[in-house]
Amino acid sequence: AHLEGVILVEDSKRYYPNGNYLSQVLGFSGIDHQGLSGIELEYDEYLKAKNGELKIAFDAKGNLLNLYQEVKHSGYGNDVVLTVDSKIQNIVEREMEKMVLKYEPASALALAMDPNTGAILAMVSKPDFNPNNYEDYSVEVLNRNLPIWMSFEPGSTFKSVTFASALEENLFDMYKDTFYDRGYVMIGGARIKSWRAGGHGVQTFLQVLENSSNPGFVEIGSRLGKDRLYNYINEFGFGKKTGIDLPGESSGIMFSYDAIGPLEAATIAFGQGLSVTPIQLVRAFSAIVNGGHLYQPYIVDNISNPLTKEIIYKKYPNKQKTIISEKTSALMRIALESVVANGGGRNSYMYGYQIGGKTVTAQKVK
Repeated sequence: AHLEGVILVEDSKRYYPNGNYLSQVLGFSGIDHQGLSGIELEYDEYLKAKNGELKIAFDAKGNLLNLYQEVKHSGYGNDVVLTVDSKIQNIVEREMEKMVLKYEPASALALAMDPNTGAILAMVSKPDFNPNNYEDYSVEVLNRNLPIWMSFEPGSTFKSVTFASALEENLFDMYKDTFYDRGYVMIGGARIKSWRAGGHGVQTFLQVLENSSNPGFVEIGSRLGKDRLYNYINEFGFGKKTGIDLPGESSGIMFSYDAIGPLEAATIAFGQGLSVTPIQLVRAFSAIVNGGHLYQPYIVDNISNPLTKEIIYKKYPNKQKTIISEKTSALMRIALESVVANGGGRNSYMYGYQIGGKTVTAQKVK
C-alpha cells in the first residue's frame, strides 16, 4: 500500500539458520548488530557491516519533495571460517542431545581438538540456546561456554600428567619396576585409600596407571617431589588461560607454591585439590601424546572478503613450547592405549581403532 509520508526501507537482521547448533561458540548479536557473546563478540570488528545511509528532501511543511533521493548501500561484513569440522560437530551435538534427554544433567560439555595443531574440531555446551531468540534465556546460559569457562577437579585424568612428568624424569621403567598397593597409604596422618578395598597388590607402574591406583600415584608424586611436580603442572599450562580466541575463558584454580605441603603434593599427584578447565585438560593431553608440544587452541581458521574472496586473516598453529620428549610421548601413547585395552577404560575400546584414554570419577563440590 502507498501511504502518504511512509517510506519502506530495507534493513538486514542477523539470522542463525541452525538454531541451537554451536550456539555458545557463535554467540549472538543484539538489535544494533553488535556482537554480544562468542565469535560474534570476539570477531565483531571483522563481522560487522559498515552502515548505509538514506538522504531524502522535504520542504518546510514536511512534504516530500521529489528533488533527490540518495541511498548509500552498506558494506558487507567479512566471512569468518571456523576450524570446526561439521561432521564431528554433528555427531557430538546428536550424542549430547541424546545424553541430556536420558540423564537430565544440570550441565554437560564436549570438546574435540586436533592434538597436532590446537585447532578446535567440535565444541558443545549444554544447556544451550537459540541465538535467534537470545532474550528468552538466562545470562548464565548465554555467557557460559562450559568447555572454556567451567572449572572442575580433574581427578584421575590428571594422573596422565603426573605419569608423563615422571617418565620424562626417568623415575621408573613402566614395564619392569613395580609398586605394592596394600589398599592405602598414610601421609601426614591422613589415610589415602585405593578405590579397590585391599588394594591392587604388586603392579608394574604401567598397571598403576591402568588400575588408577591412588597409592601408586602418591609414590610417583613423592619421587617427582614438590618442585618438579609444580613445575610440570605449570609447563602443561594449568592455572592460566590457554588464550583461545573466544570470550569468557577461565584460568582454573591452582595451589600457590607455598600452600603445598606433603598432603597437598600427594593429592595433586592424583588430581585432587586443583581445578582445571576442559580446554586446559584437552590441551595438556594433546601435548602428552603429540610428541610433547603445547599448542595454543584456536577456533577461527581464516577471515575473507565475501566479494573478492581475498584472505584478510589466516591462523597458523602456534606451538608455545615442548614439555616432554618424543620418547616419553611414545611411551604415554602406549600407556594410555593400554588403559583402554586392559584397564579402566575398556568401555571405550573399539575394534580397528587405536584409542587411548584415562578414566575418571570426579567428586563434585557444590
